[in-house]
Amino acid sequence: MRYGHFDDANREYVIETPATPLPWINYLGNEDFFSLISNTGGGYSFYKDAKLRRITRYRYNNVPFDNGTRNYYVSIMSGDTPDAKPVETFSPTFLPVKTPLDSYQCRHGIGYTVFEASKAGIRTELTAFVPLHTAAEINRLDITNINGAPKTVDVTGLVEWCLWNAVDDSSNFQRNLSTGEVEVERRDESTLLYHKTEFKERRNHYAFYGVNAPVIGFDTSRDEFLGQFNGWDTPQVIAEGKAHDSVAHGWYPIAANRVRVTVDPGETKSLIFTLGYIEVPNDQKWEDPNDPAKVGIINKKPAHELFARFDTTEKVEAALDELKQYWNGLLSTYSVESGDSKLDRMVNIWHQYQCMVTFNMSRSASYYESGMGRGMGFRDSNQDLLGFVHLVPERARERIIDIASTQMEDGSAWHQYQPLTKKGNADIGGGFNDDPLWLIAGVNAYLAETGDASILTEPVPFNNVEGSEVPLLEHLRRSANFTMNHLGPHKLPLIGRADWNDCLNLNCFSATPGESFQTVENNDTGIAESVFIGGMFVLYGGQYADILAHYGEACGMSADEVAAEVGVVRDAIDAMTEAVKTAGWDGAWFRRAYDAYSRPVGTIDDTEGQIYIEPQGMCVMAGIGLDDGKAQAALKSVKDRLTCEWGTAILAPAYSTYRIELGEISTYPRGYKENGGIFCHNNPWVSIANALAGNDEEAFAVYRRNCPAWLEDKSDIRKVEPYVYCQMVAGPEAAIPGEGKNSWLTGTAAWTFVDVSQYLLGIRPTLDGLAIEPHLPAEYTHLTITRVFRGVTYRITLDRTGERTLTVNGKVIDGSTVPVPTDGATTVDVTVTF
Repeated sequence: MRYGHFDDANREYVIETPATPLPWINYLGNEDFFSLISNTGGGYSFYKDAKLRRITRYRYNNVPFDNGTRNYYVSIMSGDTPDAKPVETFSPTFLPVKTPLDSYQCRHGIGYTVFEASKAGIRTELTAFVPLHTAAEINRLDITNINGAPKTVDVTGLVEWCLWNAVDDSSNFQRNLSTGEVEVERRDESTLLYHKTEFKERRNHYAFYGVNAPVIGFDTSRDEFLGQFNGWDTPQVIAEGKAHDSVAHGWYPIAANRVRVTVDPGETKSLIFTLGYIEVPNDQKWEDPNDPAKVGIINKKPAHELFARFDTTEKVEAALDELKQYWNGLLSTYSVESGDSKLDRMVNIWHQYQCMVTFNMSRSASYYESGMGRGMGFRDSNQDLLGFVHLVPERARERIIDIASTQMEDGSAWHQYQPLTKKGNADIGGGFNDDPLWLIAGVNAYLAETGDASILTEPVPFNNVEGSEVPLLEHLRRSANFTMNHLGPHKLPLIGRADWNDCLNLNCFSATPGESFQTVENNDTGIAESVFIGGMFVLYGGQYADILAHYGEACGMSADEVAAEVGVVRDAIDAMTEAVKTAGWDGAWFRRAYDAYSRPVGTIDDTEGQIYIEPQGMCVMAGIGLDDGKAQAALKSVKDRLTCEWGTAILAPAYSTYRIELGEISTYPRGYKENGGIFCHNNPWVSIANALAGNDEEAFAVYRRNCPAWLEDKSDIRKVEPYVYCQMVAGPEAAIPGEGKNSWLTGTAAWTFVDVSQYLLGIRPTLDGLAIEPHLPAEYTHLTITRVFRGVTYRITLDRTGERTLTVNGKVIDGSTVPVPTDGATTVDVTVTF
């Protein structure tokens, strides 16, 4: 069953009913100001940090699920008199009013969302977006009269303020219910309602909600607006047909502007609502700090300037066009014409768009990650870089510096950091022993994409301590050495609190309800090891050695120093490869780990959890077993034992009881999340592994099994959005296989784009140039790809002939890597046969 359709020409997904299985959302904003918006107008907004700068309130676990956030009430009135009453009221987004609409459509585009609705002869179009370089969300509402007679329409736009800190807002009511403060600025041409809670003390920021038209009333008190016993669907002031002009003092501040328009037949009237965020220097907080009568009245000048940038339809159209052109430029960096609309739309539009969102958000703010605890992940953000770096390399560079600045001197790291403060998140802690190696992966991706070796000499602190700065290359050195210096009895890396799988907690041994699996260590024997990190070290330790070999001398090392260190690292890689092939091999697949008692995890000798996906993908990606048949055996086991129509499960058989020595992984019901769910994040590893092993058909089949575009007609089962990836799909042992959870913010986005763009289509940046090695199934015979790489546009044609050749500007060259032009050329024509 489908609930909408793809509009590839406009880069939109068109939702044709508000009754989707779950709220289907979009993200607005590319830089500092972000909004989530659902197909019924729900969501929330924040500036930089979803926890510490939450602007609008959102209620998780709400009933209805998605209600009371970005509310619009369109009331067709009985006349144009002060005592006029609403004849019919509806919401352009269906919620919150829930009046059945004559027509409805939600178009989620790239950085914008448009709602089209009609009721009783009034048609509305609501366009929401965050303009470039702007701390504001713009909502343009067009009201068109398709009746035969003039109509008087009252429009009320409303947001509910969050009191800045999302955690405190949802818990500290004894304070919050007394602190809410607002200001009202009612002007002839517009009205701005200001949220200035705590502004007179330590804060230097406020928010406002304004409309570019004179209002007939406003409200800033939620209780006054709703009235007793009413919800957002039946507010008192809407039913009465008249705002109360309420001013909130504590309790629950909102911002509601009411505008009346008269619309003639065929006429359209437009209103622009602006939700803005303002920061001012501490010495400029007040309207006039020298006038005692005006101290306490906020400095509104920057709000006026921001509001004025979007106070006409012409300005809004120009800003929206600028946003669309920006994305046109970004998405032209990599595009394919394959003859397959599903593949083209995912590669050209939705994969890359989701990569931007995950880069911006990490795992911090979605409908499933509340933004109240998690910040930016060390591991997560490095992985997100892999699929994003080609879009805006300069932002990737900044992010790498931010991430590395949270690293400890011994090479370990905070697992997460808050984006506003750039400080490590102590509530989550550190000790996830895979984290250091992901920094190498992120830096290598940046170097391969840009060739910008200057990043390696950038001074970067440890733990953000001033005075501890060393070149970034030293951070990479300590990342590699951390793994080399933390080995267990099988010469495999120690797992620490966990590795990539946060729920495999081999040193936790928790028997106390509510205890954190990820911060508690009740039985750390110091010997639990990870085969997965062993594969990681072979892959990313190898990348570190390559970085040294390419750039070590440019970073101040002598040739002898480079050779010596590269030799040490490669020797360690050889030793790790041997350890993985011996202690890490179970006979038909790679083991997962060794527990705190040095017993194997992921072995045929167990009754459950016999095989895990992670080491099969990572070890083969690292090249382990490609020379002796182990890789092919492991991948066959993955296909035979873990794979179903919905994708490849994380492990099998799922655990049926809690195993204290394994931790959180065994707490989930069978088939869900880490206990046998299809954790989509690591399916691309198996696809890449199959590609490297020459199993091209299976490599693409793995990609296709959980690619949203191929699953659109199963939306009633999958439930989540059919245009982006989710974190988890219920696995074959689940009660409801195929059900998706936790959409949008997942490493699946970046890894799937790496998989399809660099390995299946085969256009892969390297330190030496652009490698082209497609691994496509037989159905794909002719493709054209455009790839902008280091300022050069590569026009690439792929033709299936049964043999591999590479022709660059008409000249056949050896190998598979196209070197970067040195003659100043800005375009290169490449033909590849395969």
